[in-house]
Amino acid sequence: MEASWRQVAGGRGRARGRATAAPSSGNGLHLRGAGGGREKGSVGAVGPGPSPRGAATPAAAGSSVGRSPAGSEALQTSVACELMSQRKFEEIKKANQAAAKKLVEEHFSSSSEEEGDEDFEGKQGKIVANTFTTYTTQTDGDMRELERTKQYVHEAFQAGAMTCLICIASVKRNQAVWSCSGCFCIFHMPCIQKWAKDSQFLVSSPLTDDDFGKRDYPWPCPKCRFEYKRSDTPSRYYCYCGKVEDPPLDPWLVPHSCGQVCEREFKPPCGHKCLLLCHPGPCPPCPKMVTTTCYCKKAKPIPRRCSAREWSCQLPCGRKLLCGQHKCESSCHAGNCPPCPRVSRQKCVCGKQAAERSCASPLWHCDQVCGKTLPCGHHTCEQVCHIGACGECPRSGKRFCPCQKSKFSLPCTEDVPTCGDSCDKVLECGIHRCSQRCHRGPCETCRQEVEKQCRCGKHTKRMPCHKPYLCETKCVKMRDCQKHQCRRKCCPGNCPPCDQNCGRTLGCRNHKCPSICHRGSCYPCPETVDVKCNCGSTKVTVPCGRERTTRPPKCKEQCSRPPTCHHTSQEKHRCHFGSCPPCHQPCQKVLEKCGHLCPAPCHDQALIKQTGRHQPTGPWEQPSEPAFIQTALPCPPCQVPIPTECLGKHEVSPLPCHTVGPYSCKRVCGRTLDCQNHTCMKECHKVTEIDAFIGKNKAGPECLHCEEGCSKSRPLGCPHPCVLPCHPGECPPCVQMLRIKCHCKITSLYVECRKITTADIDEKNLLSCCKNQCPKELPCGHRCKEMCHPGECPFNCNQKVKLRCPCKRIKKELQCNKVRENQISIECDTTCKEMKRKASEIKEAEAKAALEEEKRRQQAELEAFENRLKGRRKKSRKRDEVAVELTLWQKYKYFLLPACALVVLVFAWYIARDVA
Repeated sequence: MEASWRQVAGGRGRARGRATAAPSSGNGLHLRGAGGGREKGSVGAVGPGPSPRGAATPAAAGSSVGRSPAGSEALQTSVACELMSQRKFEEIKKANQAAAKKLVEEHFSSSSEEEGDEDFEGKQGKIVANTFTTYTTQTDGDMRELERTKQYVHEAFQAGAMTCLICIASVKRNQAVWSCSGCFCIFHMPCIQKWAKDSQFLVSSPLTDDDFGKRDYPWPCPKCRFEYKRSDTPSRYYCYCGKVEDPPLDPWLVPHSCGQVCEREFKPPCGHKCLLLCHPGPCPPCPKMVTTTCYCKKAKPIPRRCSAREWSCQLPCGRKLLCGQHKCESSCHAGNCPPCPRVSRQKCVCGKQAAERSCASPLWHCDQVCGKTLPCGHHTCEQVCHIGACGECPRSGKRFCPCQKSKFSLPCTEDVPTCGDSCDKVLECGIHRCSQRCHRGPCETCRQEVEKQCRCGKHTKRMPCHKPYLCETKCVKMRDCQKHQCRRKCCPGNCPPCDQNCGRTLGCRNHKCPSICHRGSCYPCPETVDVKCNCGSTKVTVPCGRERTTRPPKCKEQCSRPPTCHHTSQEKHRCHFGSCPPCHQPCQKVLEKCGHLCPAPCHDQALIKQTGRHQPTGPWEQPSEPAFIQTALPCPPCQVPIPTECLGKHEVSPLPCHTVGPYSCKRVCGRTLDCQNHTCMKECHKVTEIDAFIGKNKAGPECLHCEEGCSKSRPLGCPHPCVLPCHPGECPPCVQMLRIKCHCKITSLYVECRKITTADIDEKNLLSCCKNQCPKELPCGHRCKEMCHPGECPFNCNQKVKLRCPCKRIKKELQCNKVRENQISIECDTTCKEMKRKASEIKEAEAKAALEEEKRRQQAELEAFENRLKGRRKKSRKRDEVAVELTLWQKYKYFLLPACALVVLVFAWYIARDVA
């Protein structure tokens, strides 16, 4: 981010200013102004800096007052360019910030298909297991909810395990989600919002309901069909516990978790809250410890987990059963006691029959009619075996005639007569009444002819009232599925729901919708698919449709395939798909030539590139990919090391078995030749030893013969080589003449080489002397008086030199060595001092005369200036001329100077003559 921002700043801001990037606590980068003060809106702006080119500085603003219009236009153009540049820079900065933010989000997204689950199997798996250790140690109670919670947390950490059943896509860390409170299934926020909106629209559609807009229609969960109200439609992204809105992305927490304590109420409620951190899935069983007794209240209270607070002591219950005779023999249990399991002989409720029946149901009815005489004394009770009194005779009291218009008081032994009036009951048609006299039994069928309309209202026909009229017209309205027509004959308009199967392919692409034909999207496929490894021992259950994009689980079992090479067993490796990896076991085949075992890796199935398979017909044909074939290679040459001596017997080296034989070690032979000075320089070769007692260092007939000259060292100082060829022993003395220079480097001398090389220091100095005077100069400048000698000349110069006083007037001759040692000096006398005094007086007089002349000139200029101030020449504007009188020196200086020079020369000549 910083590098790309710098590139943009360098390209955009070189000509119009500079900007530097400063980190801030907000999003992206902030600008630091390059001007004199803080820019408005720039966080972290620093102090004075170089002003951007073209920007108006305070000095420039002050100096722009009174500029020409052209200058103002140029200034406006410069300001416009600066604003445009700043605007472009801001756009680029926002684009870079957006790109950086997207990169960070993609980096922290861990649910992509490319990520593996190796980390979860390691540290994260141990963390999850340790988290639920305290729950799993409790064996009592129902642990199914704990297993569900573990499964949800396990899937939350696994890459690609959390799947939205609506879109059949993975749920990533940085995506907003919603969790169902019934099945705890997780969906994408946009998917569940669209699902709820579509469901409410379909339920409240005018085609299926006339109360459109008047009722609060629910919408179901796509998985468990749990219904939610319209107000429960998710609109904001919350964490699992619902405390934090838009939980931040944290790689150290469970995805979509706020990291706080869950604190949701347990179901069923027990008064405690969940103690885990914000997590997916149902809350585990309550882990709190409470003191409670058993179901029968006989055992002492003991501390138990709140989730398993109800327990049985396994003692007999002992409570009385409903029969009132026996006690409950079951072990301590919850709820009511079971029915009594014993059998006894019991009478029916009327007391006429007795039978062996269960003690739990003492009341039973037989099949006989009661038959007791009623209070009227004429009739008997017609009820089947019953409890209690039979009651009054049903024929006693006032009774109505069959048409219910007249009431009669008759004895129970007489029947009620008909009243003779018209029946006037409503017939079955519901429109007409019975026209017969009061009669017993049902009324006859209505036989009036009426103009009847069919059920759908499209046709009319005159026909008997009791007959229904159904036309043959088929309904063409669409059913609630909006796909199929009603096709029912004479439909009144209330078309029944579609009874055909939906049959549409679900999002999984494997199954079809089994529901009745419906509108809108089908529910997600409820099936699950097991994605197995190659051997089938390891599997992972995923929603149907995800098996195509889900990688098979990593199986920890060993591959059980038989080996494909000559080995009896293959190398141990885990279960996998595809062919087994190449065998890397040692070949161990017996080699034919040497009998050793082949140590190379197994080469029964080696991949060999096939060449010359297809020749291109021309340059236009693209070359095909190289083909590889699997074939068995022969065993490589034996590499077992065998100790072998070289030809020249220099070394014994371990050679590979297949290369054993006479060999050259590539070293120099090194045997001493006959000259006793050199060795054989041939490469290691075979040597025939003539005499075995001489040793291995003696050269043989195969070695080289020395053809070089003598290379022995010469005596010190002898530059001539030995005249003999390479020979043993000492060289003869050198008799050649040697040309040398004398000590003074002028004369060349010829001396025998052996005299020089054998002489000592004194003799060498004598041989190198030319017997002439030394030509060297002494430091004083005179020539050395000694004979040709080595080294520096002795400093004892006795020649006469002239010495003068400081003013050069007095001159004397003295010895050179004394003058060089500063033993003698010449001082000036009184005459010299008098001449110095006169020369100084002349210089003082000349300086005084020049000073007085300058004063007079200045006085004349002052008087001329005062005259101009008095206004004597107001009309004429001519410059006043100052009349200055010239001095004698100024008038005759050109004649006096040569004369003075001549006098000085004469005086100097006089002094020099006196000294000489």
